Amino acid sequence: MAGLNIGVVGGGVGGMTAAIALARAGHRVTVYEQAKSWGRVGADINLTPNVVKALDGLGGRIGEHLRRDGAQPTFRISRDWDTGLETSRLGMGNVAEQHYGAPQVTIHRADLLAALSAEFPTAQVRLGQRLASLSLHEAGVTLVMEDGHSAQHEVVVGADGIHSPVRAALFGQESPRFTGVVSFRSVVPTERVKDVPEIEAFTKWWGPNPHSQIVTFPLNQGRETFVFATIGQEAWTQESWTTEGDVEELRRTYADYHPDARRLLDACDSVLKSALYEREPLPQWSQGCVTLLGDACHPMLPFMAQGAGMAIEDAVVLGRALAGVEQRAQVPAALQRYEDARRERTARIQLGSRGNQWMKGPGNADWVYGYDAWTVPLG
Repeated sequence: MAGLNIGVVGGGVGGMTAAIALARAGHRVTVYEQAKSWGRVGADINLTPNVVKALDGLGGRIGEHLRRDGAQPTFRISRDWDTGLETSRLGMGNVAEQHYGAPQVTIHRADLLAALSAEFPTAQVRLGQRLASLSLHEAGVTLVMEDGHSAQHEVVVGADGIHSPVRAALFGQESPRFTGVVSFRSVVPTERVKDVPEIEAFTKWWGPNPHSQIVTFPLNQGRETFVFATIGQEAWTQESWTTEGDVEELRRTYADYHPDARRLLDACDSVLKSALYEREPLPQWSQGCVTLLGDACHPMLPFMAQGAGMAIEDAVVLGRALAGVEQRAQVPAALQRYEDARRERTARIQLGSRGNQWMKGPGNADWVYGYDAWTVPLG
């Protein structure tokens, strides 16, 4: 099979997963990434069992690299912010492996990207390419970059994030909404916080209101601990969504939390402060031979830890929907199958993340963690 000529706009986690899935479905894929190089930037990512299973199915050494470079939390624990009372506990690690077919893996975004990049030809990745315009026509899709470079493709996938130029080209400009929530992020050596009970688990401290919380989990084979905290804030006036934060502000903000939680914050030397933005679920993701995935069509709050996961699931299902498609005339129907298979799940998780009640108390996580992107029926 000659396969389709596909352009993927965005070389992040969703875009690289899509590139691998589409290439292994027999298509010719080129990735356009606006960054000039892949550095060790970005946040740390929680890959729940549904996501690890999706990545494992891509084959190669991706799963091996995740398990080598990441950490595998022992449990997912919810605790009350002031009393420390445990309100839910879910076995992960070997328990998740047995129940869902994959463990939970917590890993730095750069390590995940490195694992994905190793499975896709570097010659097919164009760095330093920021999209300026996109046009659909009878012969396919034309991409024009800000440096003047242009490319023709039969299919284009917009995996270009919450500010997606592909989304804007299809459906018009629309600004994401500031949620009234800001986050603090820090990474500390686990040696400093080894006296905190069950530091090897994923733990969420639920605060006195839906916007207040502290989440911690292990990284780098457990040698480091990631600290992620959120709080309500009326406005965000900085130009950038992310800026250097004040460690003392972090400690003051959660001064009433349980001593175990405060010990984690006391160990932080520096912190990044970010504004959290989102959009409403999109009723339509595709137009002609162009479609969207991940944050380009369903950016969500991090309170179910599924943002990157939904992009990865999208990419796998998109690859399945386009498997065996050889003619451009067949593409719109294939993209509709992909979209129909994914829209309800991503909207449910998007809205559930906004509500921020996921696993606060005892519950069944199977509808999220038990999902298999490789076997779910196509729309």
